Amino acid sequence: MNMAASGPTLRIDKYLWFVRLASSRTNAQKLAEEGHIRINGRRVERAHSPVRAGDLITFPFGQKVRVVRVSSLPQRRGPAPEAQACYEEIVVGG
Repeated sequence: MNMAASGPTLRIDKYLWFVRLASSRTNAQKLAEEGHIRINGRRVERAHSPVRAGDLITFPFGQKVRVVRVSSLPQRRGPAPEAQACYEEIVVGG
């Protein structure tokens, strides 16, 4: 993790993989590099784009679009309950 002026960060590809929103880090990197991910409304085209607690991440998930708010940055790819505690699902539309 990097220490930036506005707090610790984690690469977007690592974050998505650590919190089990991507099945592999390679898939997370591909999503980012193809421009399918947005952080706080800004399109991301680099897998190393930083994510911070409080950021809003929008990305495709199957046939849907998922929106999550980063609650905390994980230290590892842990079990599902640990991973789910690191983000808050935002329900869009419904």
